[in-house]
This record gives sequence, structure tokens and C-alpha cells, in this order.
Amino acid sequence: MSNQNQNKSIDSANQINDRVGEFLVGHLENFIFDELSDNFLKKNGFFEILSGVPVPVRKNDMVDLSIKKICINMAFVIGCDANFRYRDNYIEFIKLNYGLDFGMYLVQEGVEVAEKNDFDYACIMFRAAFLINPENVDAIYCYGRACADAYQKGGSEAFVGAFKAEAIEAFEKTTLKRPDFKEGFYYLGYAYMNLGLYIKAKLTFEDFKALAEKELSELRDSDEQDAETKEDLMSVIKEAEDWISQLEEPVKIEEGYNMVMSGRYQEGIDILSKYTDREEYKTFWPMWYYLGVAYKEIDMQDMAEAAFISVLRVSPSNLYAMEELVHLYKSQGRNDMATKYENKIAIVQENAEKDRADAKEMEAQENNSLS
Repeated sequence: MSNQNQNKSIDSANQINDRVGEFLVGHLENFIFDELSDNFLKKNGFFEILSGVPVPVRKNDMVDLSIKKICINMAFVIGCDANFRYRDNYIEFIKLNYGLDFGMYLVQEGVEVAEKNDFDYACIMFRAAFLINPENVDAIYCYGRACADAYQKGGSEAFVGAFKAEAIEAFEKTTLKRPDFKEGFYYLGYAYMNLGLYIKAKLTFEDFKALAEKELSELRDSDEQDAETKEDLMSVIKEAEDWISQLEEPVKIEEGYNMVMSGRYQEGIDILSKYTDREEYKTFWPMWYYLGVAYKEIDMQDMAEAAFISVLRVSPSNLYAMEELVHLYKSQGRNDMATKYENKIAIVQENAEKDRADAKEMEAQENNSLS
């Protein structure tokens, strides 16, 4: 192998907004990078792509380095780090040797490891597959599923937030690229619901229901007598109907939030105040938060204070409510109360920073134990 480096790298214009790379890049600790000899590159027609470009090799797999192993390793690297310096070189090399079909191999690999609950590895494989071929809808959809499974297992606030955002984006892309694929709408509806985007969730479940009903109708009109498929479709249609029904009131509450955010404070209060005595909505902290904002804006300060304190009863570390209380108390000259909540804000922020540092240290220890 040669140690020459010509410093090839991706164009800055092709940088990707990589939300989850920081949580995956630690897996690269298992690789070393070195360049293939010029003789090997010229002999195999790879010189233009890989001259001066180090290739990844697993530390425990230094022998029998085949073209396929190199491609798999390259895919793993760009799946971990979507803005890896030699990403485009790696993609070009993979396409030269295997074409776009290599993405389907990666999807298959990702599905197999996802079934074993290794969602990090699955995300890496699916990401690599759609980086190689952005039109690979199977990879995009499976990536959304893996991201959703990953954040549902738990993790730091930053981890959960990043993977939630990736899941929603993946499912949105899936439904745009394949508008007749009902499963994409099903999981997108759940993703919206988990983020409290109830209007979008309801509309998405309605789209899913329509696609399932169409599929059922076509099945009934055909000669195919697949009773199990019909039963499954009727079951998911009923499930969608149940969710649509259950979302009716959360949709009204979200409409109340939107009224407040658009400056229609009294209209927002009129909607949201209908649900404050309902037991099932008392833990909806955003409802109390937006009520507090609306009361504050129409100068009903006692009601605003009570609403923000209600937020903290169900969400004790809620910085938004604490910050609103600080502003409210300062405007009233109640500096002792303002200081109390400023101190609480500092403690919450300090604890959050400590949690992030602990999570990074734990991840580094896990990666070191694997290397």
C-alpha cells in the first residue's frame, strides 16, 4: 500500500445536513484507512477514482481484502458519516463495480440486522443505500423504520430528537416518491402523532385508510380469494378509523395552539379552555403553555402564571415555562420569584449538559470495548 495523499474531498456544496452522524460515527473506530498501491489501481481501472484516496479496512479483517469487502466497508463508512471526506469517491467506486443494485444488498443486510434489534447498524446500511441511489425508496422507508425503532428504545434528548426528525423526513420522502405505498402513510401518521402534530397525523391516517380501502376494493373485485389479506386490510382500516376518531379532540387542541401562535389569543383561549378540566388532557403541557402565552398577551397575568405553573406540574424541567415565568415576575417587580426560576433554569441546563457528556463518554467506552 502507498501512503501518498492527494487530498481529494467532496465539494462543500454537496454537504448533507447530517442530524444523526454524531451518534453513528463512533462505529468507525473499528476501521483503519490506507491507500491501495498505484499498480493495483491502474491494473484494475480504479486509478482515477481512488488515486490518493484511503480505503477503509476493518481492524479484524486485514486479509483477503476483496473488491466486495472494500465496497461494503466504504458503504459502512458513508452510512456512519454522510459527509465523509471521500464519500463521492466511494460512491463512484461502488457504482463502477456493482451499479445501483448494490443498494439492494445493503437494504437486505439492514433488514437482517434490524430484526436482531441492531438499529444503529440498520440505519448505517439504509443510509448508505440511499446515498448511493437517492431514488431507492425501499432504503428510505426502511431507514425511517430503523430510526423510529432506535428512538423508541430511548436515549438522550438530543439522540431522540435527531432520530425522530430523521424518521419523519424519511417517511415524508417515502410518501412523496411512492404515493400509493400505504405503509409509508401509516408510519408517517404515527411519527406525526408522536411529535404532537395531530392535524398532520389525522390527514395522514386518512390517506392511509383511503389506500387500504382501495386495495381492499381491488382485491374484492378480482378473482383472487385471499381471505387472510382481506382480513388484514379490514383490520388496519378499522385501526385507522379508531386513530382518526381519537385524534378529533387533539386536532382541536392543536388548532387552539395555532390560534395563539398567529396572534388570535382570545380565540385560542376559547378553544383550549374547554379541555382544561378534562382528565385525559391535563398532562398535555403544550395546552397549558399556549394558554399561558395567550393570557400573558391579553394581560391576564394571574391566569398566565397559573397556566405556566401547570406546565411545570406535568413537565418539571420545562425551560419554556420557566423562562416565561421569569419574564412575568420581572415585569411585576417580583425579583425573588424571577431569581428562583433563573436558578432552576441554570440547574436544568447544567444537568442536561452533564447528561450529554455522560452519554458521549458511555458511547466512547462501548466503541473502545468493541475495537
